[in-house]
Amino acid sequence: MALAGRDTEALGYNGSSPGPTLRVRPGDDLAVRLINGLAEPTNLHTHGLRVSPQGNGDNPFLRIEPGTSFDYLFRIPRDHPTGTFWYHPHRHGLVADQVFGGLGGALLVDDGPDLPVEQDRVLLVTDTTMTVDGVVARPDRMERMQGREGELVLVNGQHQPTLGAAPGTAQRWRVINGCASRVLALRLAGHELDLVARDGAFLPAPESQQRVVLPPGSRADVLVRPTTPGRFPLLSEPVDRGGMGMGGMGGGVRSERVLLATLMAGGPEAKPAPLPPALPAEQPRATTDGKRREVAFTMGMGTAGMSLGIDGRAFDPDRTDQLVRFGTVEEWTVVNTTPMTHPFHLHVWPFVVLATSDNAPLSGTPQDVVLVPPQGWVRLRIPFTAYPGRSVFHCHILDHEDAGMMATIQVR
Repeated sequence: MALAGRDTEALGYNGSSPGPTLRVRPGDDLAVRLINGLAEPTNLHTHGLRVSPQGNGDNPFLRIEPGTSFDYLFRIPRDHPTGTFWYHPHRHGLVADQVFGGLGGALLVDDGPDLPVEQDRVLLVTDTTMTVDGVVARPDRMERMQGREGELVLVNGQHQPTLGAAPGTAQRWRVINGCASRVLALRLAGHELDLVARDGAFLPAPESQQRVVLPPGSRADVLVRPTTPGRFPLLSEPVDRGGMGMGGMGGGVRSERVLLATLMAGGPEAKPAPLPPALPAEQPRATTDGKRREVAFTMGMGTAGMSLGIDGRAFDPDRTDQLVRFGTVEEWTVVNTTPMTHPFHLHVWPFVVLATSDNAPLSGTPQDVVLVPPQGWVRLRIPFTAYPGRSVFHCHILDHEDAGMMATIQVR
């Protein structure tokens, strides 16, 4: 398979990395036959999609063995919001290796044009490290504990591609952070990024930002509106993810500055394309009628070295960690007792961030990934009103998830 113009032994869906972009409409049934041609088990997670976690839906407990296949059926509800989502494997213990190896693809819920743009682009950002032989490198123990970041950062499987545009026009960029651990801090030279959606949910109105931060697994839809010709780099700026800080396991983890792509604007100067004055944002539930809970990311020393978990326990698929009554709206405080940043992700049931310990800006709209700062917390309102079923929540640094920083949730 070719990756960044080189023949490699990376992983892919249908022979490519990223895999094909899947497009569905609200009310559709999405039938997917997953054929496992790997040498290890795998499965499929439709990240952010609001579908049932039971049976052959978005079920993270499924195990599809090598040489076998499985037929998924994702029933998209008629009231599902249009937006940007993605898919990737989610077999516990193997997720980081398979995503780092190239498995992932965009999934769009699309019901026709909803923004006045000249072009609608998907930018799926991934990273990996290749050996001189064109094989995906295996991380060492320290890289797994910190959360690996690849030396090669790709956009749609390409290294530093060029994106064309004409001054006076608007493009929608659907940026997906498909990296195993890397936090993206997006900045487009000479331009503000007009944020219109986050994690598949429209904001009430566009927000012009100099920098948009995307945790692993998260998505941001931005409008790009060049006014002058030229070359403008799209960068991911350095991000401090904290440090291990325990038992002499190492210092800080800092993402490097990376060139992702270049906007090439060609043509005469022109006035900026107008922004839509309002967007079709959801009106999430404003009250809590269920339990208030606290869950914690935890790190400690075990007999085999550093141990990661939630509430002091490593993941056990046979244990029910949180039991929730279907139809209620709960308030959760997610506490980070560790010296590292951890992105919290909950399957199936999106949440609204009510407050954070670092006073990060709040969107007031549903999302499915949020950064929890070191030794800090976030407070969430979660409606468990769409589906009953059993699923998981976890750190979306995928090495941490595989190491045990995941827990189960049963809604019934």
